Parts: sequence; structure tokens; C-alpha cells
Amino acid sequence: MEAVAQNIKYNNSLTKYSRLKTREVFIGDVPLGGDNPIRIQSMTTTDTMDTIATVEQSIRIIEAGGDYVRITAPSMNEAKNLENIKKELRERGYKAPLIADIHFTPNAAEMAARIVEKVRVNPGNYADKKKFAVYNYTDEFYEQELERIREKFTPLVKICKEYGTAMRIGTNHGSLSDRIMSRYGDTPLGMVESALEFLRICEDENYHQIVLSMKASNPQVMIQAYRLLIIKMHEEEMNYPLHLGVTEAGDGLDGRIKSSVGIGTLLEDGIGDTVRVSLTEEPEFEIPVCKELVERYTNRGNSKEIKPIEDESVLPYNPLDYKRRKTFAVEKIGNHNVPVVILTPNADMIQNPAYLKEAGYDYSAKLDKWNIADIAPDYIYLGEHDIEYELPGTLHKIFDYTFWEIQKDKDNTFPLLNLHEYLTAESKSQRLNFLSLTSDDIYYADLEFLKNETKCVIILTSSNENYFADIRRSFIELMNRGIDIPVIIKRNYQNISEDNLMLYSATDFGGLLIDGFGDGVWLEGSTRIETQNQTSFGILQATRTRISKTEYISCPSCGRTLFDLQETTAKIRSRTNHLKGVKIAIMGCIVNGPGEMADADYGYVGSGVGKITLYKGKEVVKRSIDTDIAVDQLIGLIKENGDWKEVEN
Repeated sequence: MEAVAQNIKYNNSLTKYSRLKTREVFIGDVPLGGDNPIRIQSMTTTDTMDTIATVEQSIRIIEAGGDYVRITAPSMNEAKNLENIKKELRERGYKAPLIADIHFTPNAAEMAARIVEKVRVNPGNYADKKKFAVYNYTDEFYEQELERIREKFTPLVKICKEYGTAMRIGTNHGSLSDRIMSRYGDTPLGMVESALEFLRICEDENYHQIVLSMKASNPQVMIQAYRLLIIKMHEEEMNYPLHLGVTEAGDGLDGRIKSSVGIGTLLEDGIGDTVRVSLTEEPEFEIPVCKELVERYTNRGNSKEIKPIEDESVLPYNPLDYKRRKTFAVEKIGNHNVPVVILTPNADMIQNPAYLKEAGYDYSAKLDKWNIADIAPDYIYLGEHDIEYELPGTLHKIFDYTFWEIQKDKDNTFPLLNLHEYLTAESKSQRLNFLSLTSDDIYYADLEFLKNETKCVIILTSSNENYFADIRRSFIELMNRGIDIPVIIKRNYQNISEDNLMLYSATDFGGLLIDGFGDGVWLEGSTRIETQNQTSFGILQATRTRISKTEYISCPSCGRTLFDLQETTAKIRSRTNHLKGVKIAIMGCIVNGPGEMADADYGYVGSGVGKITLYKGKEVVKRSIDTDIAVDQLIGLIKENGDWKEVEN
């Protein structure tokens, strides 16, 4: 494949870990950017008017390891009460800087900027209104709108400058204004331009205590937006620090995986100065996840050297525009097929079919049949062992080559060969052969023969601590050599916790899939098989490369939330988690609701105390529904639109 020069330089190096150097911004006594550590933060979920509750929750965040605490201030009353919250915290001996979160109320932002160490504003909500309307903006009219924004935003800039208050200009994908949408569309470029409009106003006022963020519930959009922002900043000779986060990530395994795909991919490339993981859980539970993601890069610069890229502006793919690497299909691997999942079973699973339930295959001895879940792997690697019971027809065996050679059934089982075996084997499968290659094999071995192979799938591994960069470099090498064989990415994780298995593998595999690399995943580890399997499918779901279950876009809650978000999310999950491919948004308030729900099929949004508004896509369907019947109404709406399926017993 011919590589094309592009202006896509968004980090220091694609092959050597190095933090992207940004300017230092002072947030109270805890600066970020520059040579400072990557800072960790979370956001309170209490009513900001409840001083003691907010203080107590802030303390829990700080004691868990949070460097900053963000508190919502939706109106003047909450903004004024930040002074009481700050005073109480300081009297108790807690000095962590406070951040006021502002959306629709400039006067609240101006008040808060006089009290706390930092304010966060959302360009889409601060000066614009969102009605999902399409307008035809002439250049003249667009400039007039920018002047209107300047008049509305400049007073806050001047106050921040006077009081030494920092500011985060935080763009959310879900709250892009109609003006931005009309010119740039619902795109990463629209997100970037939305922030740059406000940033240029700050620069005109010689105010530089600024942090930027590009948050989205879709990790692919989020990653592309941050990359593009860095490129655009470099073009304008800017280097402001970056706050990383995947908004509305959800809870549990799914929330952690989605956050790791987005945040971890950027951290791998040395991008990010402060991190918040947005989980639909208590805020102090977000901090350990942040810590584990960040601490992985403490000594990353000492990893094994990766073969450099001669010119990183000349790449065979575009990291700003998702396009899956072109391959041909071998069986159902590669080309337009969804990525496959390979699982390595434990001894119990090999001996007893009951244990296959952990991998989504539930055998009923009474009925003598298999029930197959949507998160059931496609292949099972057995090495030099065999399973004595009969597997379901959808699950295929992989053996080591020497063991495969002695099998009676070579038509329905498949060999795994190393490079030497592949080159010297007298016989191979006529359907599918797995070739195990390391990154060093890709770089330095003679692989020209692969251009003529049509029954081969590569299993690509690396022992490099900088796994993501090493495997990405391997894909670049394959593309530059014109080798378009399907590739399954594999990594073995030993001696780590189940939580870290989720976080690390989502980072390692997720970023590759986001860039269009990989026709399957093979995750091995010392953890439970169920966790490995769920994580594999969770990564594919988060990267939107294989949809196997219901997707929930759920906000992390804050002081604006108008109902018990955790309880409601659990209730909705329990009744809808069998609706494969359906996306349901559960939003505590209107701030990001309609926008983030533009990517969802259905939306459940708090619109008042005890009241819910239901959406179908972007459109309001039912308003002011009592919370005690709102979930039933949501189910009814899904049924009305033909997306409901009854649970199969």
C-alpha cells in the first residue's frame, strides 16, 4: 500500500514513549502540564447547596488520591455556596483545588471564578443554544455570531485573569451548538473548532491559564478529536495541557473498558495532563481506576526499543479517520467480517462442558443442546490437549501444529504454527492456518511468501512493555510491505488483578482497533475465564467493531442529577440487557442529554424533580413522566418502535 504524506503529527513519537510537553498551568498550589505528574480528579454527585454532604464527598475523593475536586454550579446560588464549601474544606485541613463546573449560566461562572481555583465551561452550552436545527450561516453571519460569543465570554476571561483562576474549555461531543453543527457537522473537527473559538478569545486577552478537553461517549470520536486538537494547536503555536475523559462511560466492566480504550490510547502516546474516569458509581471509586491507568506510564520510557518509522508524517493509514485495514477473508476472519475472539480454556473447561458456561456456551444435559450467548468466542485454543466432549458447531478448535498433525479430523480443526513450522510443514489445513509471529518477525523476517498465502491468519504478539506502539508499528510494516493477510492480536497478562486485566487489555487492544488494526483478539491471563471472555467482547463493543450486547450511555451523576442514577441504571439494565445492538442513554439532567443521545437509539433524561423526558434519537417523545412509571414507559417506547425482543428462556 502506498503511503501518503499527511499533516498528522499529533505526538512526539509513534514508536518511543514520550510525554507531550505542554505549558504549565497553575491550579491553586497543584499545577498541571509542563513537567508535573499526570493529575487525577473526580466530581461530586451531591447537591451543591448541601455544604456538608459536598464537603464529606470531596474529602473521600481527596483521600482516595484525587488532586482536584470538581463541583457543579448550575446557578448563582450554587456558585455562591462554593465559598462555604471551600471554607469548610480548608478549616478541616484539605487544600485540594476546587473546580466549578458551569454550562448554561455565565453569571454563575463569573461568580465561581472569584471563589475557586478553576472553572470549567462548555462552549456549546455557555453562549449558544442547541435546538438541533440546521442553519445556513453565511461567513458574515458566522462572524457576527463569533462577536456575540466574544462579548458574552470575555467578562469571564477578565475575571479569571484578575483572580488568577484557571479555566478548562471543555468541549463535549454531545453539546456541540447548532452553529458549529451547521458548519462542521457532528465531527471531531467540530469539537476542536468549538474549543478553539473560545481559546482564541482568551489569547486575545493575553490569558493563558487554560486546560482543554474533547470528551465524547464514543471513544473513537474522542481519540480523533484530541489528536486533531493537538495538530491544530501546533499550527497556531499553542501547547495547552489536556484533560482526558470519556463522558457517560457507564459503570462496572463496560465503564472501565470504555474509559480505558479512550484514555489509555492517548496516554500510550504520551498525551494527557489530567484524567477523570466518568463512572456511574460513587466518585471516590473513579480514583483507583485513574491511578491504575496513569501509573502504568511512570517508567514507560525504559521499554525495549521499537523499530523507528523513517518519516512519521508518511503513514499507510489516517489516525484521524477510522478505516479498517484492508484484508481478504480466510473462513470468516478478515475483510468485512466482525473481529473474532479466541479463548484459551483452563483445565476445568477442558474436562467438563459445564464450565463452558463461563465462555457463553451453556450445555443442557436434559435437553442435550447448547445455548449460545452473544458473547461466545469463535475459537478455542487447546495446544496439545483435546476436549473429550462434543463442542457446539460455532466453536472451533485450534491445536499446536504437531498435535494437529495426528488428529483424525483435520477438516474441522485448525493448526497454530510458528514461522519455522509454517515454512517447513509438509501439510497444512486446506481451510485455515494460524501463523504465530512476533513483532520482531514482522520487522526482520523474510515474509514475502505471505503475499501468496490465502489460507493463513497471523497471530501477532509482542513482549514489549510498550505493546500498543510495538504492535501498531508491526501493522504499519505489514501495510508498507503490501501484506494484507488478516491479523489477530494477542497478549498474555500474568500476575495482575482482574481489574487491571480489563484496564490494560482495553488500552492495548482498544487503541489498535480504533486505528483499524486487528481482525480478532486473543486475550490470555491468570484471571478467571469469564473475565477474559467478557473483557474481550467488551473491548470490541467499546471500539464499535463487534456489537454483542445492549450499549448504555450513562452519565456519572453530579449535583445536577434529578434522580438516583445508579439505581435507575441498574433497573433499566435488568430489563433491557438482552437487546443486542440497542443503545440506551440514561442522563441525570439536560446538560449533555440530548447531544450525547444523538448517538443513542433511546434516551431517559431527568427534566425536573421526579420527572423524566423520553427521547427517540434526538426527538422528544414524552415529557414530564413520573419517575415511578418512567422505566415502563421507556420499555413501551422500545416496543412501539420494533426494537423489543422477549427474553429467550
